[in-house]
Amino acid sequence: MKKLALHWKILLGMLFGVILGLVMTTFEGGKELVQDWVKPFGTIFINALKLIAIPLILAALIKGVSDLKDISKLSKMGGRTIGIYISTTIIAVTIGLFLVNMVNPGYSISENTRQEMVGNYADNTTQYKETAKAQKEAGPLKALEDLVPENIFSSATSNRNMLQIIFFSLFFGIGLILIPEDKGSTVKKFFDGFNEVILKMVDLIMLAAPYGVFALLAALVVESPSIDLFKALGWYSLTVILGLLLMIIIYIVLVFVFTKKKPNFFINGISPAQLLAFSTSSSAATLPVTMERVTEHLGVEEEVASFVLPIGATINMDGTSLYQAVAAVFIAQAFGMDLSFSTQLGIIATATLASIGSAAVPGAGMVMLVGVLGYAGIPEAGLALIFAVDRPLDMSRTTVNVTGDAAVSMLVAKSIGKLGEPKVKNWDDNYTGK
Repeated sequence: MKKLALHWKILLGMLFGVILGLVMTTFEGGKELVQDWVKPFGTIFINALKLIAIPLILAALIKGVSDLKDISKLSKMGGRTIGIYISTTIIAVTIGLFLVNMVNPGYSISENTRQEMVGNYADNTTQYKETAKAQKEAGPLKALEDLVPENIFSSATSNRNMLQIIFFSLFFGIGLILIPEDKGSTVKKFFDGFNEVILKMVDLIMLAAPYGVFALLAALVVESPSIDLFKALGWYSLTVILGLLLMIIIYIVLVFVFTKKKPNFFINGISPAQLLAFSTSSSAATLPVTMERVTEHLGVEEEVASFVLPIGATINMDGTSLYQAVAAVFIAQAFGMDLSFSTQLGIIATATLASIGSAAVPGAGMVMLVGVLGYAGIPEAGLALIFAVDRPLDMSRTTVNVTGDAAVSMLVAKSIGKLGEPKVKNWDDNYTGK
């Protein structure tokens, strides 16, 4: 029998978790049985995600920044590349926040269900609401003041200090670039290896995802059996999908306005990479195909593609950033929390910077979301709410990430005169690149 792919295992875990939860609600003592003997495995899975969040950001960001050592030779291209990537990420997060505040998917949960949820996570919600309240009462420059840690080791002990970790990682990476290469090579090799180890740990954690999802969904059903919770998840999913579609439209418009290439030219050229991204949920795994389509079918010269696309696979996670913004506010709404405007601005900054360190592998966006939730004072236990629908959304946002990489490569190439005619016509889908 052919081995099932991970995403099918996760979907089966979701299904069996819901079935178990529904069955156990029909028995006296079934809820307590699930809470005592099933839910802990879901908690262990969430803890594993939280465990890896800070090491993942440290490793990925320091490696990603230090890999930009050639930016001194390609300062014009490098500056434009990073500038456009950061700009599109800010646009993505802003769209996500706008949509989730318009649709309000979390408010579709009834007050009774919300009270049940708050009761189930009483310890978590109390401390996070206190944190959120303190952030609202803080001065206008408090976020900037908190950005710079006084002790990095102290900051690394809590996922709520994610912005401080990001600041240190960026600072460290810049310092690594500025010292002579022979003196920094050992440190660079260490963090390259450290990053590989952390990514492998993410892989191992994701192998447990079907069982973690099974436990989380079973507990979610017995603790909040109301159907409106699942309706809210549906609205949440639609909000994310709508935001992702808007981002693809924005890419198409940007390409048309700045390169004069028609929408069907761009979509036909990049569609095979989009399909691969959707099926693998990995920008990194899709990178070879993305480079082939961009150079052969979209007319970007290899000099530009080989610089812009690998950086994009590391720091350009527009789909992931949009999803993190929507997810954070949705979870806050589900728990009856009112996020201030300044806190939501902080979410834009945190999601944007976290996307730079988000590994181009399946499940990394969920890990990075821990940092966004921690910053905004939102219960991390809320991850259990959205993990049920995360896999298809992960596939969708990876498609947007890859589409953004291709669009930015065309914009950069056009700006420096390196965008020409495609070597292969887009209709020739049988071309193998040989």
